[in-house]
Amino acid sequence: MAVRFDLSWLPDRPDLSFEQNLWEAGIEKIAGIDEAGRGALAGPVAAAALILPPSPEISLALTGVHDSKQMTPHQREVWAERIREVAVTWGVGLASAEEIDSLGILPATHLAVCRAIEALANCPAHLLLDYLILPELPIPQTALVKGDCRSLSIAGASVLAKTTRDALMGELDRQYPGYNFAKHKGYGTQAHRMALAKLGSCPIHRRSFHFHT
Repeated sequence: MAVRFDLSWLPDRPDLSFEQNLWEAGIEKIAGIDEAGRGALAGPVAAAALILPPSPEISLALTGVHDSKQMTPHQREVWAERIREVAVTWGVGLASAEEIDSLGILPATHLAVCRAIEALANCPAHLLLDYLILPELPIPQTALVKGDCRSLSIAGASVLAKTTRDALMGELDRQYPGYNFAKHKGYGTQAHRMALAKLGSCPIHRRSFHFHT
């Protein structure tokens, strides 16, 4: 029987507890993995992989990094730059709306994650994921409930995935005006659904998702 995760167990901010245990076991190349855009009606799903230096002091350099959903857009932009500066290596992968429609959202998310890992300069020896397992990869993995609130590597990856996708949705807003993608990032807000009712779908909408207006 699965044990229900108690939210009171969450730390005040993501830390390096899981990374530290692996570092002490001699595993240094640990990639935190997270995604953004999985539940959107339009645009790609983005995934990021992040390997931090194997040092507890790295938490001092990333004190403002939290689950990206708990940060403002400005905070995410500032800390994304800092994350990239201190990272050993990082990578971002995308799976398009067409791939989501063809494969399904979960396989497409796996595809984006695999592309993010392929973009790393070093092959990771262990993956820390936010409640996700990648059976197609022969890399040891740990899936954590609320991983972006518990692991600094995962939280950092969530910031990189979110800022990359947000920037792309801003570009797509200019390419497909009228939907206001720059504001709602493709999620199913009331304004987005009203635009869909007026304009219909565009090439970056996920046709396999139901657009209730």
